[in-house]
Amino acid sequence: MTENLKTILSSQTKTVEIHRDLPTVIIGERINPTGRKAVLEALRAGSFDIVRQDALTQVAAGATVLDVNAGVPGADEPALLTQVMAEVMAVTDVPLSIDTADPRALAAALAVYQGKALVNSVNGEERKLESVLPLVKEFGAAVIALCLDDSGIPETPEQRLKVAAKMIERAARLGIPIEDLVIDPLALTMGAESSAGRVALDTIALVVKEFGSNITMGASNISFGMPDRKYINATFMAMAIHAGMTCPITNPLVPEVSIAISAADLSMGRDDYGMTWIRAYRKRQAAAAS
Repeated sequence: MTENLKTILSSQTKTVEIHRDLPTVIIGERINPTGRKAVLEALRAGSFDIVRQDALTQVAAGATVLDVNAGVPGADEPALLTQVMAEVMAVTDVPLSIDTADPRALAAALAVYQGKALVNSVNGEERKLESVLPLVKEFGAAVIALCLDDSGIPETPEQRLKVAAKMIERAARLGIPIEDLVIDPLALTMGAESSAGRVALDTIALVVKEFGSNITMGASNISFGMPDRKYINATFMAMAIHAGMTCPITNPLVPEVSIAISAADLSMGRDDYGMTWIRAYRKRQAAAAS
């Protein structure tokens, strides 16, 4: 059986290990102006209060890595992204996931980051491979690798596995170790394609069996356009963890999702004597009583 790989991320003072035998690593998704008008308007106005608060509340809710996106239309993204990162790093010491489609912004962010960052993201398109992977190598980062390429999003798990293999091979040519690629099998909305959830889960299983890689997803995408999304997300999250997902990108402030992750870790034998579950339960009880 393929050995499960360990991906290590770090800030200046904290290290996070991602591995299938360890508790699930939550990558907090909220520092992102896309779809969050309040964040967008604050960043446009040069205010970072929401960013700092989002960093603190996500870490308090269990995120051990924070995704940072500063994609404000018309803004100087290299300057804005580095500023947003500085604001986050001023209030918390967790490692960061640098989320940008702009190679200039990525280079600027990696140049100022102290530690081993996670880059979000590369995919199998030639232009992405050529622009992102050299920066990952230069700065010693890890990278999320999306299972799509110049032909679009593959329909089957087997086709997505081939894209993952291509990205792993291209990274290896540059000397980027396989453990530094965190594979994203792609969670598409089941509201538009009823098999999307099953395809994502089957892709996770194939990638884990073939490579032992760590797995991430923007897991909440699976329920886009559906009612009662939190219940769909929580159920899918637990199923994906069982299939092999190790570090979902999600909102830790949604109780149903956070509870599902804790329950999945307990069920997978990653919570000794249920102590993490018990601490979380007591914290919820105290919050409800206050």
